Amino acid sequence: MPYKEAWDYQRALHARVARGEAPPTLLLVEHPRVITLGRKATGENLLFPEAWYKKQGFEVFWVERGGDVTYHGPGQLVGYPIFPVERRVRDFLRKLEAVIIRVAKSYGIEAYATPGYAGVWVGDEKLAAFGVAVKEGVALHGFALNVNTNLEDFGLIIPCGLRDKGVTSLEKLLGRPLDMNEVKARVVRAMKEVFGEVRRAGPEEKASRAG
Repeated sequence: MPYKEAWDYQRALHARVARGEAPPTLLLVEHPRVITLGRKATGENLLFPEAWYKKQGFEVFWVERGGDVTYHGPGQLVGYPIFPVERRVRDFLRKLEAVIIRVAKSYGIEAYATPGYAGVWVGDEKLAAFGVAVKEGVALHGFALNVNTNLEDFGLIIPCGLRDKGVTSLEKLLGRPLDMNEVKARVVRAMKEVFGEVRRAGPEEKASRAG
């Protein structure tokens, strides 16, 4: 799903959750190649002018999530948990990290989170990035898990502004590509274990989104 379309969709859903008209909902998507810059970004961690990225086929968006610059693209599973968090933002982020750590462990990968650097790591390489915004006590944006991601695209930016850290993926760690539907199922299972039941879109909503 194109980034702008997903962004508009999650903001509309966020408004419904904030009004109590929709339950907490997890959205899972893949995006075409896109660079996003969060609230901490100044543009200094872009290695080229914005116009250069657009000529190379990237979209570029400045968004309201926390953090600096990151990349999304095919083979990366992006999760948008539209969940009420009130003031417990730090607890919410720790739970999201716990979800990804469980998914990694299910593949035999020992991943960890560290207070010094947001995200989930394997050694000195980031497996998943996090960036959320909270409005009216409800979160939007979320996490990006590298599954079969083209890691070379991260070399066109300084991811999250960290010059001395690398980026990895499940494919790189396991030495084989993974089925994205299988990874999605493991993420949903881990979300249920950490957060409780999450809602799946029904046929009408899926048809609406596809249209």
